[in-house]
Amino acid sequence: MQSIPVDTSRLGVMRCAVAPEPKTTGNEIKEVKRDREGNTIYTVAVMVRQDGRRVSVIEIAVTGEPKGVEEGVEVKVTGLEAFAWAMGDRHGISFRAAAITPVPTATPAAAAPAASGKSGGA
Repeated sequence: MQSIPVDTSRLGVMRCAVAPEPKTTGNEIKEVKRDREGNTIYTVAVMVRQDGRRVSVIEIAVTGEPKGVEEGVEVKVTGLEAFAWAMGDRHGISFRAAAITPVPTATPAAAAPAASGKSGGA
């Protein structure tokens, strides 16, 4: 299966739609999937919105639990790859990333000292 690198800088804002969940097999046993080293593989649903376009949701597999990634949080996806697959008459595209991390946001407390320094007081 050939991987296709994805340029995430062209995808616009990405937000977590569904928090990380361990990826499981599709059979009745529902075994947790692991990589070659035995690390759990997680799935994160990510909303992608490019300027002037509608929102798409893609599920991305990533090794190890992405810390700090929760529903609604803006995320950064590193090393995103797409894979075309086919099984009989079914086909699709799956996604895998090296890492998914939350995007740091500026807190109001951090911005307050800069704002108060400019006002000069009463």
